[in-house]
Amino acid sequence: MKRPTLNNVLGLLLAGTIALLGHSAAVAQPVPPTKDESGWVTLVFAGDIVLDDVAGAMIERGEDPFGGFRDFFAKADIRIGNLECVVATTGSAGDKNFTFRAHPRTLPVLKRHFDALALANNHSGDYGREAFAEMLTLLPAAGLQYFGGGRNLKEAHAPLIMERKGLRIALLSYNEFMPRSFEADFDAPGIAWSEDEQVVADIRAARALHRADLVIPVMHWGWENELVANNRQRSLARRMVDAGADAVIGGHPHVTQDIDYHQGKPIVYSVGNFVMKETDNDDQRRAWVLKLRLSAQGVQAFETRAVNIDLQGIPTPDPTRATPCWRRGEAGTRLCTPTD
Repeated sequence: MKRPTLNNVLGLLLAGTIALLGHSAAVAQPVPPTKDESGWVTLVFAGDIVLDDVAGAMIERGEDPFGGFRDFFAKADIRIGNLECVVATTGSAGDKNFTFRAHPRTLPVLKRHFDALALANNHSGDYGREAFAEMLTLLPAAGLQYFGGGRNLKEAHAPLIMERKGLRIALLSYNEFMPRSFEADFDAPGIAWSEDEQVVADIRAARALHRADLVIPVMHWGWENELVANNRQRSLARRMVDAGADAVIGGHPHVTQDIDYHQGKPIVYSVGNFVMKETDNDDQRRAWVLKLRLSAQGVQAFETRAVNIDLQGIPTPDPTRATPCWRRGEAGTRLCTPTD
């Protein structure tokens, strides 16, 4: 099947040797959090979520693998996670080392803690297009919104607009990790694949056509187990900010990576895992949940709360562990604010 011309820019994605466009020298400035967040919109993002193993069994028994973060999520205006599995009963496992499929019984528990889920990753298509299409029916039926995937190419690239306190926030999601066979086609369901020109066009359209006040892309990118973002990630992140993104949030490496700034916009390259049993080192079991404080002018402050993931893949908060944007001291708790 022939793809639309705009989606036919081949080779850009594999340009791992793209030159670094100049690493920003900006640093996070610590600021005290305010107790009154009524004037801001707070958005929480959690990393890779897989619900087909121990976590799925917990839910079947009536337990909640997200329980340790119940209060933290409940206080946010918008709660987002990366769903790193398909939720379906149909389909056949693909020829991969790991394939993840969760039962639909997990959806009410997801709905308890999340408003929307990013689908653009390398496991959404593990059981084929039939299972993916089933998930696209199950999610909204359970009251869950999604982005980065759809019943066709146009829908997969459409932003999810979430409005809170009069602020319109556009969420986009893209995958850069093979197999590309999971990509949506003009008449077939799948995920949004990351091609630079398409990503830039989507960000601009989110503002011009969908009247978004803020645009936040969620990326599935980078190499596993690398604690520092690579040149490809840095280059694309800057291009997204130049196109109008107010923040960039990433995952996939299964570990946390560094935080960067471009034009005063924060770039969190990877928050790491969240609910994930298939871990093989301590770095994969130390993660963050990210909380952004948003206004019409962009990200005003943000925090990275420490997550400990046990050997069964279940997360718990660790208030004692410092992170780049969450630490305690004599002056009290400190967050981060982006500066140019």
